[in-house]
Amino acid sequence: MPSDTVSTRARSRRRSPRERLLKAADELFYAEGINSVGIDRVIERADVARASLYSTFGSKDELIRAYLEQRMELSKTRLLAAVEAHEDPRERLLSVFGVQAATFARPGFQGCAFNRASAEAQPGSAAYEVPRAYRRWLHDFLRDLAAAAGTPDPDQLASQIHLLYDGANLAASLDGNTSVTAASRSAAEALLDAALLDAALLHSAASARAASGRHRKQEQAVAAAGLHI
Repeated sequence: MPSDTVSTRARSRRRSPRERLLKAADELFYAEGINSVGIDRVIERADVARASLYSTFGSKDELIRAYLEQRMELSKTRLLAAVEAHEDPRERLLSVFGVQAATFARPGFQGCAFNRASAEAQPGSAAYEVPRAYRRWLHDFLRDLAAAAGTPDPDQLASQIHLLYDGANLAASLDGNTSVTAASRSAAEALLDAALLDAALLHSAASARAASGRHRKQEQAVAAAGLHI
């Protein structure tokens, strides 16, 4: 019976309650704020029974955690993919601004989901903890890229680029300046070039000291042998 077959296939393709709740939470929490949106709105949008929410997540706070962790994993995936598209260590580090530009260009962009959630968060809540976990990951990610690029102080450069990344997020969401990533990338390039120049100068100075040390040892050896240069 064709109609029964179509109905069965439609049911098999229907998302699970968890998936539907997360999709509804993602849409509503991001657009309207985690405190403004009540559980009933999420349940209605997801078209699930109230019991499904509590049996799946246990509480609104855990639904918020799942929503933000899903956003975090998506952000990580995009950043890692952008980095892996390049072999040059310099471009790998700067590629994060290309990811940011693509995010700003997406329809419905209203700023960083982690910033928006943090602004409403109470210490100890999911909205407080997950954004901070993401920020720690992002700093470590930038630091590792800076180290691979050969900078002498990767942690400092990571902090500087993280500030540029944050500033672009604020300018895009508060000022509507979605092209700001070009300026952020340019500033990051200048910081990276300065750091690499410092590394080259440090290496040159170290080589000069090593050469001077070798020369002094040679002079001492000659003097000890009673000879003159």
